Amino acid sequence: MTTAVLVDDHPAFRKGLRTLLEELGTVVVAEAADGAQGLAAALEHRPDVVLMDVQMPELDGVTATARLIETWPEAQVLMLTMASDDSAVFAAIQAGALGYLLKGAGLDEIDRAVSGVAQGHAVYGPEVARRMRAFFTAGSGVVAKPFPELSERERDVLELVAAGLMNPAIARRLFLSEKTVRNRVSNIFAKLGVADRGEAIVVARGAGMGGQPGQGS
Repeated sequence: MTTAVLVDDHPAFRKGLRTLLEELGTVVVAEAADGAQGLAAALEHRPDVVLMDVQMPELDGVTATARLIETWPEAQVLMLTMASDDSAVFAAIQAGALGYLLKGAGLDEIDRAVSGVAQGHAVYGPEVARRMRAFFTAGSGVVAKPFPELSERERDVLELVAAGLMNPAIARRLFLSEKTVRNRVSNIFAKLGVADRGEAIVVARGAGMGGQPGQGS
């Protein structure tokens, strides 16, 4: 019997998904309304599969997945989301998700995805598989960007934070005011669900950011 943790910020969707999974014979051992709660629930219950949304408050699903895999490498995560853009798909896979399925998938498709991921198989919905095939067939050099919930400018700031630069140096590097940098750093902390600069650096470096050492002035 497969056990699962559901992580989604929409109560009605969780309720419907729980009913559906239980009809398929999957036991839902816990639910969570955001990535932080989902991370805690997954580590507490250690289910066969974690069904994770991408865009959520407090902590997004991609970051939560990366932290979960880092703490519990055996975790099997299936992203079940509305986010179908390439950056979200590849960021999730890069974070360690084994499956990626779009909401609105049929009963049989969800059943196969849950069963497959629970057994350690990579499973992607038809639309996601088509995107991946096009991506690799084209030989694209595009690299999936971490933290799709961040804007391009916020990602630039986080890259420099991860490299060890402080706000004044970041402001000079990006030709921004220090106030603007402070505001962007605060927004980044909120979106990543981190408490301070140290935690942000750990999370960002874990995603491969901060490769260019900077001056901490």
